[in-house]
Amino acid sequence: MAHTIRINKFFTEQGICSRREADRLVESGVITINGRVAQLGDRVGSTDIIAQDGRVIPWRKADLYYIKYHKPVGVTTTSESHIPRNIIAEIGHAERIFPIGRLDKDSSGLILLTNDGNIVNEILRSEFGHEREYLVQVDRPYDQSFLDHMSRGVVILGSMTNPCRMVRVGRDRFQIILTEGRNRQIRRMCQALGYRVITLHRTRIMHISVKGLRTGEWKELTDQERAQLLKAVERPRI
Repeated sequence: MAHTIRINKFFTEQGICSRREADRLVESGVITINGRVAQLGDRVGSTDIIAQDGRVIPWRKADLYYIKYHKPVGVTTTSESHIPRNIIAEIGHAERIFPIGRLDKDSSGLILLTNDGNIVNEILRSEFGHEREYLVQVDRPYDQSFLDHMSRGVVILGSMTNPCRMVRVGRDRFQIILTEGRNRQIRRMCQALGYRVITLHRTRIMHISVKGLRTGEWKELTDQERAQLLKAVERPRI
């Protein structure tokens, strides 16, 4: 029997998008397999013709790219080309890549991008405990009880956030290290305690730091960064 893979894995292996995004494309009805509208869970092989909006997607073994980018304020973390200042257009990479997670338009700092859709969930899911570090300024000075409350967890979006590490770096500035990434989490946590975030800057994801990257600059991960990333998500070095 010919080797086949699930349709969503086909999209990740071609460096188009993550499996979750591929499932959304399939559900929207824009993907066809040999002229038939694809369904979730369909399997495809190298002789099948897969198309998106009528455009055939060729089978190829994609080279894998892992990129770190110092996102400026004002850039939107989306792959949608019609959005002004979308992150893909700002970077202008020759290959199709997509961001791992999000960083708010009003926030700055480190974000990773790749065409390896298989590692996205391993990095983002909170149960894996991968750290993300931020420097935050709020709208007024805070006290120790604020730090203690934030570190224990805050109820946002109907549930308690995971415990986190907090370090004071000024009267109205702090460092926070999270192991989860809910929608606008830090801003919501601060708001729940009566503070408003003025600036939010991500300095680190796992072992990868924004240090050495100018605002708006991107680089491919070093061999050491890449190897450590793949090891952390239990993937063999490529």
